[in-house]
Amino acid sequence: MKHLKAGIYIKSTAALAGSFFEATTILLVKHNEEGSIGFVTNKPFEKSLNDLTEFSQAKAFPILDGGPVDRDHLFVLHKHPELIDGGEAIFNGYYLGGNMEQVIKAINTKSVQHQDIQIFIGYCGWDVGELEAEIEEGSWTISGDSIVTGK
Repeated sequence: MKHLKAGIYIKSTAALAGSFFEATTILLVKHNEEGSIGFVTNKPFEKSLNDLTEFSQAKAFPILDGGPVDRDHLFVLHKHPELIDGGEAIFNGYYLGGNMEQVIKAINTKSVQHQDIQIFIGYCGWDVGELEAEIEEGSWTISGDSIVTGK
């Protein structure tokens, strides 16, 4: 099995048909001794950022349906620590999280491009060994694509 690490993509297989994960591609943002965390990158959420009451001051910006866990919160993946404080460096110049007021300001002033920031509602999470077991049983394949290597 290819090595799992932050920055790689996994894709669901037919084994997950009929579930939330049907036809999904997930970017792993953490994979360590505590487990794995990722975001679905190919499922648009039905609302835009400005459609959410607490972010009505934001300009229209797409939200992705990141996963079934913690759907009460938004999660930000970005490449602009100089504009957005408080993000955690996770891989290859990408940061997870940060000050949402600064995120909105960067979006409203067009200081960031869509390819440099993604906003997710919810996330995907696995306990230690759980993702590996799901790959072994055929629920996921590791994609050849990776943000880390660009391949």
